[in-house]
Amino acid sequence: MTLTLHDNSGILSEEKLNELTRKNLKYLDSGNPPEWLLKNYDETLEDCEWLSSSVRQNADVLIVIGVGGSNRAARAVYDCFGSKSGVEIEWVGLNYSAREMNSLLKRIDRKRMYVDLIAKNFRTLEPGLWFRALRTQLRKEYGDEYSYHIFCTGTPGSDLKELCYNHDFCFLEFPTDVCGRYSVFTPVALFPLAVAGFDIREMVNGACAMRKTLQDTSESNPALRLASARNYLYENGYKMEMLSFFDPSLERFSKWWTQLFAESEGKDGKGLYPVVGSFTEDLHSIGQYIQQGEPILFETFLNVPSSEDRKIDLTDIPDGFEYLDGKSVNDVNNAAFRATLETHSKRFPCFEIDVPRLDEYTFGELFYFFMYTCCLSARILGVNPFDQPGVESYKEKTIASLKANI
Repeated sequence: MTLTLHDNSGILSEEKLNELTRKNLKYLDSGNPPEWLLKNYDETLEDCEWLSSSVRQNADVLIVIGVGGSNRAARAVYDCFGSKSGVEIEWVGLNYSAREMNSLLKRIDRKRMYVDLIAKNFRTLEPGLWFRALRTQLRKEYGDEYSYHIFCTGTPGSDLKELCYNHDFCFLEFPTDVCGRYSVFTPVALFPLAVAGFDIREMVNGACAMRKTLQDTSESNPALRLASARNYLYENGYKMEMLSFFDPSLERFSKWWTQLFAESEGKDGKGLYPVVGSFTEDLHSIGQYIQQGEPILFETFLNVPSSEDRKIDLTDIPDGFEYLDGKSVNDVNNAAFRATLETHSKRFPCFEIDVPRLDEYTFGELFYFFMYTCCLSARILGVNPFDQPGVESYKEKTIASLKANI
């Protein structure tokens, strides 16, 4: 995986980026990837592999209940490839929609099902609401043995841990010193991915390789270079960073990326606002603003070669697209990517992250790279990347309103 700066606007040169990165070398110590990013992963892998094997043998569907950081990393991988084991995964607990709840209960009717509730402290309302509905469904299907179909991922000493102890639900540990958006290499993401047949060891191997790369203490450290550029551009009036890509299978990954940076840096009245461009579709909706709107954003492109291709069909009907003859769909996509990068980089700085392929290993690399970059960027910005005090206010008001109407 490589990081390249493209800037034909004159705003950020390689020389300036090198200068900024040298200035910020001091943050490599305070911004070091916390140990918990890959904490006790051997034991975690063994537990997830062992528990997931029985689910794969006996389930048609695993229903993952969780919101935000409790599902976005695992779902990014799953949505990119689909299930590799034949066990479908349904992702719920994201809202209070009765329509979605009723639709799910119809879809899973007569299917062999297991539930994985992910709730760090089990005080967030969305998972609590959905867990009630699914416990009821499991009891209807399995009677007194319903508890064997429930896995719960939470922190030791939490209300959820006590609930599991009292009702014989299987408990997986959500480390107390890990917040949801950084929980990729814990049972939060590894257990459902193992159920779906993904090689979670390869994902951790990719993360370990990236950790080694990012131990570089020079100005060549790609995470520090991107973190330094982000803060320099923020200080110079840029308010948004756009993560752009030309492979729609990365859309779910972009949701994880959005939460990572928004929750880690958006505090104390500071922070870049993370936005996403799924191209080429979004070029037909926001492309006009990017080119001629207020200059408040810069771009980070994920460039991933497609694992599939198709020759463009020939035609005997003159249709004006004769220049496509002899080319493939990937030829067109690559041409669009290069044209977009060249055009946008004339207006503002763009970064290109080249990923050789998409698989468990490279997803591990990407997750770790962005988590480390985010830690460094937040430290340079002067905020704590590991809290999210602003998230709690709407939750407290919602719960207070419901209690007042008891």
